Amino acid sequence: MWVVHIPAIEDRTNIAHSTLGSLLLLLAAGAIAGMQLAGPLADRYGSRLLVALSGTLLAVAVIGPGLASTAWQLGLALMIFGFGNGALDVSMNSQAVLVEREYRRPIMSAFHGMFSIGGVAGSLVGAVTIEAGWSPATTLGVASVLGVVAIALCTGRLLPPSAHPQPEHHERRPRGKYSSRVLAMGAVAFVLMLAEGVANDWSTLQVKEHLDAPASVAALAFGAFSLTMTVGRFTADRVSAALGPVEVVRYGTLIAAAGMGLVVVSPWLPTTLLGWALFGLGLSGCVPQIFTAAGNLGTGAAGANMSRVVGMGYIGFLAGPATIGWLTHLVPLTIAMVVPLVCVLVASRFAGIVGRPATQSVAVG
Repeated sequence: MWVVHIPAIEDRTNIAHSTLGSLLLLLAAGAIAGMQLAGPLADRYGSRLLVALSGTLLAVAVIGPGLASTAWQLGLALMIFGFGNGALDVSMNSQAVLVEREYRRPIMSAFHGMFSIGGVAGSLVGAVTIEAGWSPATTLGVASVLGVVAIALCTGRLLPPSAHPQPEHHERRPRGKYSSRVLAMGAVAFVLMLAEGVANDWSTLQVKEHLDAPASVAALAFGAFSLTMTVGRFTADRVSAALGPVEVVRYGTLIAAAGMGLVVVSPWLPTTLLGWALFGLGLSGCVPQIFTAAGNLGTGAAGANMSRVVGMGYIGFLAGPATIGWLTHLVPLTIAMVVPLVCVLVASRFAGIVGRPATQSVAVG
């Protein structure tokens, strides 16, 4: 809902694109701060309470950008909005780990699939209200109210912290310490979300530049990526249940690598679109497996582990598009796509980090 209103909010606050880019860094800073704070608080008070608080904050904060009339007001609104978003990201994934543990089969990828559907639904509703002439403040205000109501209705059905004990057979580390396994999981999340961030921001431009395609056709690249990403998230849980999370990450990243390799070498639109589709399909189930593994380390600080892994992944998501932008000063955009190709190959090599307890002693990769 925020993203589709960016042009109107930019006009309302009378800021340049460069200023907006700087203000978006405040959103990112707020998100990272929210992630790091939410993890330890979820460990102390339970993820149910943190989901309720951060979800309500996010729902209320979404109206802020719509009300801003100056650059500093928008910056403040985006920082608060980012904080709520980051805190909810960690706390809801921590809650999802509890639910998945009770469910006794993999369901984390489906949660991420619902997240994707929510993004599509929000953008479509926003587009409709813009066409109908609603102001950003009106649309975001309605979204805010609906968000608060949804959080209130759902909170009572979330699991309390005592719903399921933490596993006892994993490595033990003092609270507040970054174990080698947490760092490794965070590093894999970093490269995977870096690759995803590149696809989000550069797929359309890659097709437009490399194949000289019109904008309407080039947009199909992101559409293909998003579609297979969403579909893949609703099928990855079954694959994980049948084959295990390591195989989901290892073979998923190899599929993604094949797709990106096709993007780099293809001179034709159909095969390039197929490459982006394979890239989305391969990536779709990987990050949920890492989040599940981080929440099940059994250190007694699942929320803190989750916040560290999610935070490192989010930094990669932000760094990916910027890295490609810098590289385009040196090489063509399509050649720069070798970066996400290398990232998914690295993730495939270290897929063993998401192994279940019984297999976590196996050498990584």
